[in-house]
Amino acid sequence: MTAGWAERYKAQPVGHRVGVKLASSAYAHWVSSYYYHSFATMSWHARLQLHYALENARTVARFEHSGPLRILQSLYPEGHAVCHNVLVHPPGGLVGGDTLEIAVTVGPGAHALITTPGATRFYRSNGERALQRSHLALAEGARMEWLPLEALCYNGCDAENHLTLELAPGAECLGWDVTALGLPHADQPFAAGRFMQHIEMPGAWLERGAIDAADQRLLQSPLGLAGRRCLGSMFLVAGAAFERARRDDALDAARAVIGAHALTTNAGATSPNGRVVAVRVLAEQVEPVMALLKAVRVAWREAMWGLKGEAPRVWAM
Repeated sequence: MTAGWAERYKAQPVGHRVGVKLASSAYAHWVSSYYYHSFATMSWHARLQLHYALENARTVARFEHSGPLRILQSLYPEGHAVCHNVLVHPPGGLVGGDTLEIAVTVGPGAHALITTPGATRFYRSNGERALQRSHLALAEGARMEWLPLEALCYNGCDAENHLTLELAPGAECLGWDVTALGLPHADQPFAAGRFMQHIEMPGAWLERGAIDAADQRLLQSPLGLAGRRCLGSMFLVAGAAFERARRDDALDAARAVIGAHALTTNAGATSPNGRVVAVRVLAEQVEPVMALLKAVRVAWREAMWGLKGEAPRVWAM
């Protein structure tokens, strides 16, 4: 890591480093302005390459990084077979021109779980786009859980969150993508800006959607976001088509959770093809969306993999 990113991190207000929530609307506005004026002419390109391998019945993680992007110590709260890691980006957010590139490979028989300690924040842009690009590649028999916390799109951002999944036959991946537009409770609505969400499994599944703050038909229409500012997509994907009974088990498990949740009228589970089971949900705030998706994760782990719903320890902090 270079002195430049370290100085930028130290210069941030303490309340806005990794995992700390905003305390007030005035503070939120000050932070957004601080980032825009302080870092408008600075852009970073950070990379992380992370590989998981099964060695002597233990999933082991090894990584290389460039810039302010890395993982913390590997944890094994549910035994040696499943490796838990927390991905950290010390600056805590991206401004226009910043790029984060994450490449993860999971070897045969390994099981990796990756989460983050707090939200990914896309701040107001200086005219350039901020990009987070993640590529997950799973070998035969590998499993992965991709569980980053929400992405926060600040007013005036121009950002893209791009996820590509490549799975060999016999591999399975469980993950989600949660996006919140603006900070309405801090009097910072998403009144300007643009966000692009891209989730792709080449040859099998593609979801790509642009959300523009000027598109009121999309934001307000009952056929769009219906005035809600948090949207979540969750997926269970496989390298080869699920057996019909297993796919039905995944759908039934997700629908049972949704049916018992307060967001039941704003969520649904579908299977666009034999390799994908997806859950989608809309809400006014992040917390109920995350609660629903975490509950679906527990149900899918038990139904599909015969595992308990062990939560990453960082979620309890």
